[in-house]
Amino acid sequence: MTNLDFSFYNWDLISAFVLKGLYFSVILTIVATLGGIFFGTILALMRLSGKKWLDMPAAIYVNGMRSIPLVMVILGFFLLVPFVIGRPIGAETSAVITFIAFEAAYFSEIMRAGIQSIPRGQVFAGMAVGMTYGQNMKLVILPQAFRNMLPVLLTQTIILFQDTSLVYAIGAYDLLKGLETAGKNFGRPIEAYLLAAVIYFVLCFSLSYLVKRLHRKIAIIR
Repeated sequence: MTNLDFSFYNWDLISAFVLKGLYFSVILTIVATLGGIFFGTILALMRLSGKKWLDMPAAIYVNGMRSIPLVMVILGFFLLVPFVIGRPIGAETSAVITFIAFEAAYFSEIMRAGIQSIPRGQVFAGMAVGMTYGQNMKLVILPQAFRNMLPVLLTQTIILFQDTSLVYAIGAYDLLKGLETAGKNFGRPIEAYLLAAVIYFVLCFSLSYLVKRLHRKIAIIR
């Protein structure tokens, strides 16, 4: 049995291979989170509009996306879109578009729950002072919904960061790919995968702990 050896990992190796992948994983997480929340909020408002022509398409999109494994969405988009448009797209670009589209469905349900958690009395109060539906949502409902759902939104973001490792399937250079490349160059692939697991665990565990502390603070404020 081969002994594990992590001594070949040094700063030069990390800066040459790993940091580039970590940078893309973080950027993908941030962009997909912001894009997912933006489009997810639109989908949530469509589902809560009470208008069937808005509710039905949004419900079909959300339920459809949530019923398909992310890795299949990643592969499907990466393989089918170049066939449709007649030219290839980069793995990183494909990953960003896919994650935004996929995460929008999940953030939509989070935002819908957040909006529905606001007492109806506040909606009626806004209407009583002459606010339009849009003003009521923008100034009264959505700010409170975002605050109420902040811990859940951040938890979903942590899950999203874990899921970025799936872009490995289309060859995008993420954190996992960077560690794997470094490991293969030095003939230590097992150590590379173990180190990747440790890094993901440390980052996600630390972020989850911070989210729990934030959740306690928000609960105290309420």
